Amino acid sequence: MVRTIALPSGALRHELPVAPAGLPAVPPAALEIAWACAREAAEAGLWGPARLIAFAGGEEIALTDPDAAAWAEAMARHAGFETLAGLALCLRLLALVEVMGRAAWLRGHFTLGAEGVSFHPALLAAAARAPLDATGRFEESALRAMLQGMLPRAATPA
Repeated sequence: MVRTIALPSGALRHELPVAPAGLPAVPPAALEIAWACAREAAEAGLWGPARLIAFAGGEEIALTDPDAAAWAEAMARHAGFETLAGLALCLRLLALVEVMGRAAWLRGHFTLGAEGVSFHPALLAAAARAPLDATGRFEESALRAMLQGMLPRAATPA
């Protein structure tokens, strides 16, 4: 179970009994649904409070960025934060957003367009089970290994 405490600042503190790497895997399709839910909530202006995710072992992740807080609020409404599964879905979703914005080697595993995002199934499968590091990001070497050789032919660099 996850213990949630309202802080005097208005932020919420979620205390987890595991380290980031101990978060459970989620179904790949759940990530795609979570993306759509979070995007819809942000478009509707359903902003949420800042959140502090406190892990066993002392690691803490602060979700203070307005966009991260909005997506976390959407996940709290969608999946709930009473269990590790709900928080795992949220943190994997945020890790997916982060790595897509930073890692050029992921090109070809997703496309962004006016209609939204389209994910290669291998990316969703890897993001659903890749371990998270102490900062809440994917352990990049593990994510890369899971996607090794899975780049769609059309996106393979010349």
